[in-house]
Amino acid sequence: MKIFKALLFLTILCLAFACEQKSTASDPRLDQPAEFKKLLDAHGDWSKWIDAKAFSFAMIHETTLAMENHYVNLADRKVRIDADAWQIGNDGEKIWISPSLEAFQGKSVRFYHNLYFYFFSIPYIFTDPGVTVKKTENKLVNGKSYEALEVSFEANVGDSPDDKYFMLIDPDTGRLAWLLYKVTFFDKNNPNMNALKYEDYRDVNGLAFPKIMTGYQYVNDSAQRISYQVSFSDIFLVDEPLDEGLFEMPETNAVVAN
Repeated sequence: MKIFKALLFLTILCLAFACEQKSTASDPRLDQPAEFKKLLDAHGDWSKWIDAKAFSFAMIHETTLAMENHYVNLADRKVRIDADAWQIGNDGEKIWISPSLEAFQGKSVRFYHNLYFYFFSIPYIFTDPGVTVKKTENKLVNGKSYEALEVSFEANVGDSPDDKYFMLIDPDTGRLAWLLYKVTFFDKNNPNMNALKYEDYRDVNGLAFPKIMTGYQYVNDSAQRISYQVSFSDIFLVDEPLDEGLFEMPETNAVVAN
């Protein structure tokens, strides 16, 4: 009987230890290269991004004053965007638009549906599995040299794993100053780089997000001619996922846009 009680105690102790180990196990996304961690640390307590379940923000296109509200469930990357003339969603299986494709003026609904979410979430989103961040040679923008981190993707990550990103670090703040990027969604052999400037950081519950992002053509190490500018407000990072119904395709006045 004493042996039985001892074995029972040891079993309970082992189970308790296993549960404790499971609950305190570190998320692998927290294990990043030292240079990348330094950049992340400059943006605040980035473990809050790892722990968050949903993200939302309002965005204004400064050239047209068109406004959009973006909603994202971070675990499965379901997305909903509400604009004046259309709604776009990703329900986990398909990309849809309401009321029609004609209501959207861009080149591709699929390309657009998570574009600004992705840009706005850098550098935090580069902690995703399948993303590699490493230090590379300094990059020039308008005659100024910046320390740079190169970002690459495994073959099965996202719609455009051949995209190339370089995060350029502000020497004064340690934060992301510029993003140099190459889009391959429409052309895998696209040689053109673009530059995206991150400005006017604001604190959102301990994390830094830019108030303004300005896109430029990037030619001969120079940011030339503005391509677009967007500003952000009403930023929320929350610990519970948004209701699944938010991402579902409407039964009427909506079409699949994959």
